[in-house]
Amino acid sequence: MGRKRSPILEKLRYFLPRERYADGWSEVSPQGREWEALYRRRWQHDKVVRSTHGVNCTGSCSWNIYVKDGIVTWEGQRTDYPSTGPDMPEFEPRGCPRGASFSWYLYSPLRVKYPYVRGALLRMWREELERTGDPVEAWARIVEDPEKARRYKAARGKGGFVRATWDEALSLIAAAMIHTIRRYGPDRIIGFSPIPAMSMISYAAGARFLSLIGAPLLSFYDWYADLPPASPQIWGDQTDVPESSDWFNAGYILVWGSNIPMTRTPDAHFLTEVRYHGTKVAAISPDYAEFVRFADRWLAVKPGTDGALAMAMGHVILKEFYVEREEPYFFAYAKQYTDLPFLVTLKRQDGAYVADRFLRAADIGRETPNAAWKGVVYDERTGELAVPNGCIGHRWEDGGRWNLRLEDEATGAPIDPRLSLLGVHDEVVTVRLPYFGERERSVIERRVPARRIARGGEACLVTTVFDLVLAQYGVSRGLGDGGPTSYDEVAPYTPAWQEAVTGVDRRLVIRVAREFARNAAETKGRSMIVLGAGINHWYNGDMIYRAVLNLVLLTGAQGVNGGGWAHYVGQEKLRPVEGWQTVAFARDWSLPPRLMNGTSFFYFATDQWRYEDVSVDALVSPLAGAPRYRHPADYNVLAARLGWLPSYPQFNESPIALYEQARRAGATTPQEVAAYVARQLKSGALRLAIEDPDDPRNFPRVMVVWRANLISSSGKGHEYFLKHLLGTTHGLLNDDAHSLRPQEVVWRDPAPEGKLDLLVNLDFRMAGTALYSDVVLPVATWYEKHDLSSTDMHPFIHPFNPAVNPLWEARSEWEVFKALARIFSEMAKKIFPGPVREIVTTPLLHDTPDELAQPYGRVADWKTGEAEPIPGKTMPHVHVVERDYGAVYEKMTALGPLVAEKPFGVKGIAWSAREEYELLKRTLGMATGGTAGGCPRLATERDVAEAILTLSSTTNGKMAVQAWAALEQKTALHLRDLAEERAEERFTFDAITAQPKPVITSPAFSGSETGGRRYSPFTTNVEKKIPWRTLTGRQHFYLDHELLLEFGEMLATYKPTLAHTPFLPGQSRPDAPRGKEVVLQYLTPHNKWSIHSMFFDNQLMLTLFRGGPTVWLNHEDAAEAGIADNDWIECFNRNGVVVARAVVSHRIPRGMAFMYHAQDRHIYVPATKLAPNRGGTHNSPTRIHVKPTHMIGGYAQLSYGFNYYGPTGNQRDITVIVRKLREVDWHED
Repeated sequence: MGRKRSPILEKLRYFLPRERYADGWSEVSPQGREWEALYRRRWQHDKVVRSTHGVNCTGSCSWNIYVKDGIVTWEGQRTDYPSTGPDMPEFEPRGCPRGASFSWYLYSPLRVKYPYVRGALLRMWREELERTGDPVEAWARIVEDPEKARRYKAARGKGGFVRATWDEALSLIAAAMIHTIRRYGPDRIIGFSPIPAMSMISYAAGARFLSLIGAPLLSFYDWYADLPPASPQIWGDQTDVPESSDWFNAGYILVWGSNIPMTRTPDAHFLTEVRYHGTKVAAISPDYAEFVRFADRWLAVKPGTDGALAMAMGHVILKEFYVEREEPYFFAYAKQYTDLPFLVTLKRQDGAYVADRFLRAADIGRETPNAAWKGVVYDERTGELAVPNGCIGHRWEDGGRWNLRLEDEATGAPIDPRLSLLGVHDEVVTVRLPYFGERERSVIERRVPARRIARGGEACLVTTVFDLVLAQYGVSRGLGDGGPTSYDEVAPYTPAWQEAVTGVDRRLVIRVAREFARNAAETKGRSMIVLGAGINHWYNGDMIYRAVLNLVLLTGAQGVNGGGWAHYVGQEKLRPVEGWQTVAFARDWSLPPRLMNGTSFFYFATDQWRYEDVSVDALVSPLAGAPRYRHPADYNVLAARLGWLPSYPQFNESPIALYEQARRAGATTPQEVAAYVARQLKSGALRLAIEDPDDPRNFPRVMVVWRANLISSSGKGHEYFLKHLLGTTHGLLNDDAHSLRPQEVVWRDPAPEGKLDLLVNLDFRMAGTALYSDVVLPVATWYEKHDLSSTDMHPFIHPFNPAVNPLWEARSEWEVFKALARIFSEMAKKIFPGPVREIVTTPLLHDTPDELAQPYGRVADWKTGEAEPIPGKTMPHVHVVERDYGAVYEKMTALGPLVAEKPFGVKGIAWSAREEYELLKRTLGMATGGTAGGCPRLATERDVAEAILTLSSTTNGKMAVQAWAALEQKTALHLRDLAEERAEERFTFDAITAQPKPVITSPAFSGSETGGRRYSPFTTNVEKKIPWRTLTGRQHFYLDHELLLEFGEMLATYKPTLAHTPFLPGQSRPDAPRGKEVVLQYLTPHNKWSIHSMFFDNQLMLTLFRGGPTVWLNHEDAAEAGIADNDWIECFNRNGVVVARAVVSHRIPRGMAFMYHAQDRHIYVPATKLAPNRGGTHNSPTRIHVKPTHMIGGYAQLSYGFNYYGPTGNQRDITVIVRKLREVDWHED
């Protein structure tokens, strides 16, 4: 090896002659190449680890994490996904700039490095602990002293955190929980964490601990308004959608309110690539969004009017493909897979008829089990009425008739359901249909063919759902009703009518509808609609969706690869669901868990119910007369009373004390305890807590938030949270002096402020929720722990692996809650020396026989004497659950025996998991001694992952075959072949770390991956003839619950957005109008450079745009208000104010303001003179509006399920005043 040349001599080589080539265009440089070492060292690394990101983007991308000298230096996309085959683009590379910037967070100034407690609270805690020596008593002395409680609650959001030790912080939390349990009951402790699919074990850690102590967990999917209620209404399924690769199978795609390149970045290539083989794309969007430029046609619809556009497209399809000619494929599909041929009774009203409920087997005298739950069709073969297989009544009986074979249930003979009674009718009658115009409600009269039948000894007229649908859409058949005969007639729901509502050219609507349907007819259903938040986050978003989804049902596109709906809002498809839900909700130790719909909880806990100003009178059907209630809160109380929705806290009594009362009254069995509770409720001696949410006995007391930025990102009605839940400085500009007064809810003045005693946040960054919390605990980032992630966008389960150990004092969520469980158990042994029993109420649940609880969809309220309060029938279930608070830690860290002892399963089917339980004992080892002795250990998050994978039918072929065999018993169909090819496979954590593996086809979901096909929902329903989990077993156009009839929503229709003004007439503004200002519709779509609030505060992402909060305005609106690009502006209404910079753009239509979700208040937010604190968040001008029809329960598919059905936290029906900020004040004085 030669000596290193002197740097000076190296420089002199510059003067030596050069070797030149190519006529002087290239030469040999005399310079050395040592400089390249710096570049090479930048990309050198010590190890590479596979991991992913636990963020709510539905991406679930696999990444290489590069580590050098113990520091994560960068991340890169993995490219080892299994191939999709020679005729389809590959999944890889998956990722986006946001994911590529995540490593910044590990070492960022926002990183939560240590446990922190709010200083005002910690000082009092230490003083009282020293004084009493008892942590529970110390906590009691703080929260029961009004002045002490006010002092630390008022400090929320104002800094002042003090570093604490882990034991000190966890002891404070445990003491608060134990005091709450002893004084009020465990149902006053609340847990919130969203989207478990994005990091399953991290979610399960908190959920398992809280379930073991009896604390309720709040749903998130409905609270975020990402849940499309239309999916449960139509299919009885939460949200089953195709993976993104199935877009490539489509022949025609409508992209409707989903900005795919921006919010589905890793998958957007499939949309661009499918166009290469001729697929046409039409975009429906009010603004020129990123996805519009990939479309062949753009339908620029006015915001919130999408339902009108969809109704007009349905009008075209019905007219041209069902009436003017009968498309054979569409007719065959409609007969077998939809409720269109089912008969509906007609009820006399005002000289005409109105549609009522489905005709049932019981109505025509059929002697059959569950006769009130089986629909009836007209059989074209025999000319008689028939009861087809597959209804929900068949699901919950033995007999093997729960299938979609076109057979009469009694005889087994083939049937041919007739779509229309026209031609076999007895008479043509006038039906009255509700119409919801922009300014007023009215009644439309249409003519339908009807047959006369005998029902219960009396004559009754019936028609088909199909006949009602044609009448609803205004498709004329020459029946003399004066309906529109031309697309150019301005009558509901013609293309000309929609043009006046939506602003979309009628000719374009006709063309797109015709193309969509023609493609479906020619390709046997390969027409697809991709939907998103743009149309789902409205008050009437369910009606928009039903109108849109009718298009895929009418064209036979659902259950077909390359066709149907594709809803992508929220990451909801948790693939290994059976194993995960067992661990997460501690079902292995006790049943049932407390699971509550988040929207109802926050609506009452933040007192947003006190500010209602839109009466239900204005929202119900013009055919219904006066509504049942004027205030939506009353409907929620009704729903809780009748067992439709869960409601926690439960009663105005501690559930532990209530059990003791029942026992003292002589109740010894669970049935006797339930009867005691029913009697107490009926007499009025006991009341639901929801009836008096402002009574301190009914306050939520402790809330734990993890994996979420609840207060800033998802806190619709942000300022109401600050005032009423947290009791701190707020920017609420509203008052309740002139709001509606409820009938079922006690009104207390003044409204309480600061209901919550303790807010605990686990996070790795100091975001909005952490800033308002009392205790902040540092948790591991996604590169510092083991976990699992899955999505609906692809068929893989991705692992998290720690690239480095948790930094500073951070711990994984599993380790945090495990440590809390240990301290809680030790402390609880002194307060609860032995097991205690409590009363747990649960609603009437979907996928259980509870679906048959309340026949015919009639509302029978026991409070008004319409029925008796019967637990599990006319009111919630009442359970007795034993809690051993001293053994929580032992149970937390071991898999309980109920896995082997109880039926195991999902979606109403069950099998045995005993062999898998024994396998886990061998693979994980067993706990020794105590309550959990002999049970499989769950010592680490890696153990939890192995348990989940072993117990789930999508990751264990043997379990999948068992699951299909169990479903065969219900359906009498051959199904296990869907999984037999992979019966010997069992996923392990090591295996999915080595390379992604597609999951196994399972009845936990409705599509098939068998043979390597692309996942598309409901393909097993169509191909294998498995019924949908609905009243008729088919896809529903018609819904006949009494509340849906009351609101005029039995069929798809158009309902306009709620009428909203920034301030109510006569309501005083915080200041007089000054200068120029403009009133705009306020929308909060998803962001480009963040995933909700994640990445919004990332320095790398902030450099890509304006570096702080922004609001997008149309250039003409901005000029009208005297606003220039990049000016500071105020957006405000009675709900609050937000300050941001203006982005002035031609892209935004007039009348709209876009503030992308979610922009937190800790990044570059100046003050405003309208409020005492800084200028809010994107949620400051919002308030939620709960919809009564989302509260229905105990009726077929309209039965409660966690994150399945319930009121959504919609927030789009809002207007704001926008004006230039007079003075930029940073509150630095």
